[in-house]
Amino acid sequence: MMLAKGARCARVLLISALAGNTIAIAAATDTFPTKSIRFIVPWPPGGGADYLSRVVAQKLTERYGQNVVVDNRGGAGGVIGTELAAKAPADGYTWMLETAPTTIVPALHPKLGFDVLRDFTPVSLIASAPYVLASHPSLPVKSVAELVAHAKLHPGQLSYSSSGNGSVPHLAGAIIRLRAGVQITHVPYRGTAPAIADTLSGRVPLTISNIVPMLTQIKAGKLRGLAVTSAERVKLLPELPTVAESGFAGFEAGVWYGVAVPAGTPAAIVNAMNREINQVVRAPDVEPRFSQEGATALAVTPKEFAAYVERELKKWAEAVRVSGAKAD
Repeated sequence: MMLAKGARCARVLLISALAGNTIAIAAATDTFPTKSIRFIVPWPPGGGADYLSRVVAQKLTERYGQNVVVDNRGGAGGVIGTELAAKAPADGYTWMLETAPTTIVPALHPKLGFDVLRDFTPVSLIASAPYVLASHPSLPVKSVAELVAHAKLHPGQLSYSSSGNGSVPHLAGAIIRLRAGVQITHVPYRGTAPAIADTLSGRVPLTISNIVPMLTQIKAGKLRGLAVTSAERVKLLPELPTVAESGFAGFEAGVWYGVAVPAGTPAAIVNAMNREINQVVRAPDVEPRFSQEGATALAVTPKEFAAYVERELKKWAEAVRVSGAKAD
């Protein structure tokens, strides 16, 4: 009898404690944030990642009434900033801009100081942008199908430039090459600008590069666009088919941007953040600002973003394996 009474008391105390904790979390969510938020961007100032994160940070600062401060921590292909974010307190006041390279580096660097799945909670995707497969006009091809046919007739004679070893363009080209069964040599550069420059000069006949710096060159006829790497056609170059439409069903590769927080951040705060971020990226004045970087706004749930990250990790791990890509 005493045991039963003791068990009932313990159960009541447990329920009370859980209820109190729930109320405390709800109260914290209602007032979140009460101080500035640190938004770690694992890339240097000036690029697309920096620009888009600042657009979102500015809009959220207006909505929250608290500063969302972008903290650029570039270096080592995003590893330095990502590791810093992984070790931050899980209280909702440290965010990280997660990008496509975040899901590539684990395959290139097996001994990282963080685990993308274990150490982060995805909050929301915010945008994605495609790359463009383009050729120098002297190359006698006008489509991906013609490119594949030409490469088969001239094995080992074609090459493509990218922004570096292990980059999304490098691995996207490796997937196309392997699926087509052709020999096309990868030529890595330290950045997008020199990769495009050597294709403009004709030194490297093909490139896979960001859509924005390619746009003017394609419109001027200095480069010939063959396809975009996104799942769907893009507004900036609506006449270009996707790689998937060009005989590579299911192909999708591009740069994407999302917000993640350290694992253990309360779910109520994660969900509240997700609602605010989705409101921001859907705002009418945000779309044209994203378009400057060739990006399309995205709004998803934390669960959808988590599933996306898992798929990306698997896809790029396989691409690194079959391509033999190595980190610089």
